[in-house]
Amino acid sequence: MRIIVARQPDGRYLIREPGSGAVADLSAHRAAELVRAKEHALAPRWIFASVRHDYPALLAHGVRVRRCLDLALTEGLLLAQQGRHGEPRHLAAAYARTRGLPPPAEVGDPAEADDAPTLFELHDSGLPPEVDTGEAAEAVADDQERRLRTVPHPERLRLLTAAESASALAAAEMSADGLPWRADVHRALLAELLGDRVAPGQRPRKLAELAERITDAFGGTEVNPDHPGSIVRALRHAGVAVDSARAHVLRRLDHPAVAPLLEYKELARLHSAHGWSWLDQWVRDDRFRPVYVVGGVVSGRWASRGGAALQIPKVLRRCVRADSGWRLVVADAAALEPRVLAALSGDRELAALTSERDLYTSLARELLGRQPSDDDRARAKIAMLSAMYGGTAGEATALLSLLRRRFPRAVSTVEQAAHAGERGELVRSRLGRTSPPPSEAWRALTGGADGEGARRAARDWGRFTRNFVVQASAADWTAVLLATLRLRLPPPAHLVFFQHDEVLVHCPAELADRVVAELAEAVRETTALVFGPSCPVRFPMPANAVEVYGDTS
Repeated sequence: MRIIVARQPDGRYLIREPGSGAVADLSAHRAAELVRAKEHALAPRWIFASVRHDYPALLAHGVRVRRCLDLALTEGLLLAQQGRHGEPRHLAAAYARTRGLPPPAEVGDPAEADDAPTLFELHDSGLPPEVDTGEAAEAVADDQERRLRTVPHPERLRLLTAAESASALAAAEMSADGLPWRADVHRALLAELLGDRVAPGQRPRKLAELAERITDAFGGTEVNPDHPGSIVRALRHAGVAVDSARAHVLRRLDHPAVAPLLEYKELARLHSAHGWSWLDQWVRDDRFRPVYVVGGVVSGRWASRGGAALQIPKVLRRCVRADSGWRLVVADAAALEPRVLAALSGDRELAALTSERDLYTSLARELLGRQPSDDDRARAKIAMLSAMYGGTAGEATALLSLLRRRFPRAVSTVEQAAHAGERGELVRSRLGRTSPPPSEAWRALTGGADGEGARRAARDWGRFTRNFVVQASAADWTAVLLATLRLRLPPPAHLVFFQHDEVLVHCPAELADRVVAELAEAVRETTALVFGPSCPVRFPMPANAVEVYGDTS
């Protein structure tokens, strides 16, 4: 059973049961009461115009739903099937398409706004005056179901739309619940590493001391360590020829300024990205509440709006602490993308290596025929990454050649994707995420031209599509995992963090073992759903129950 729930520009909700003609026009509080009752009695599939826009106000009133369809995310996936990635996917645009009309360009898109509920209220819905949001959502849902039946492998894309929609529910819930974050521990850490807090625009004590050391290392010539050009000029003046002040370049240099420069860069990054200002803005009541953007990257990976939610430095993980009597269950998939390639390609030789958690060690052993050293493992990893992402492999070139001969189906899968990209074609992930088309400028450059610039442009786009099929298929797998795990978690356990291939669950200590077991089952179920029940590839995702996130680093 489907029930449409749509938040209007004035903050009220329209709730509509398709086919019944009955429409409820309710305040957020009354809508939450009705949704709660329907969820308990019917467990319907809710139809949201945009979960990011419509769900948070219901969450604020204590309502959670099990499953839904997010029309905005589904519209984006369907448009991408035709290479129409840049077109608006909000409700008014999607409704216009059902009527064969151009989408309104001036409407604020709640699926794309930085702060959707606030910004959306500044605009009208963009719908014709005789059409309410509930009616429009019903028409769009019906049209999307029709379009889903016409795509290659519709059952796969239907699974993806369900998983993306569930991911949107999880993302909104994670923002509402927040990641447990001890502000007092964070402040103590900043004081330990940087010194006391200073006024904006001033350097904390530790950074000021390092800046003096850097100047001394250059013989008293004042250098601004926050300005790359100043560093490059100082090094050149000292007889060191460099074109960049990036950390990886500095590490190769033999100069007394290198050590304090590298330390300065690390601490300055902490100060600017996760210092006192960040703490003031993003942590409230010992909870970090970022805004996650499901499918915010073209490959399907998540993004975040502010707060650098997907880039928590290891040094700050000690600030992430479970509540008293609770635990954090932390799990991450080991070498996820090579395993995805093994499953995607059907390469049984590569699949056989996935029985071990350390895939790169087993890969090096298979390629070299001996117990590998750490260097052998590193070279095998570079060779595999080069195969997936089109790198030159450097010192691992010989192993890359072995990889091609030993696992031809796996390498052929990514090379075919690369060749398709070089021809300007679209490629798709396992469940149907579709790569964007190259630009008209690219087509003009490569169309019929035979110069080095055209060949380089074609190769570059081929590297993108080679990368896309693996990374997007990995995003498929993690989306289904989130959807599956979210429904398996025993209340009050709940997801609090997700980052590409890592999840954190916050749960009472007595439920930790059960959460670990449910996670393992979710991994098995996800693999069967995405790659089929007979898929031989193993996706180990060991979990640990800890009080402090940093204890797993």
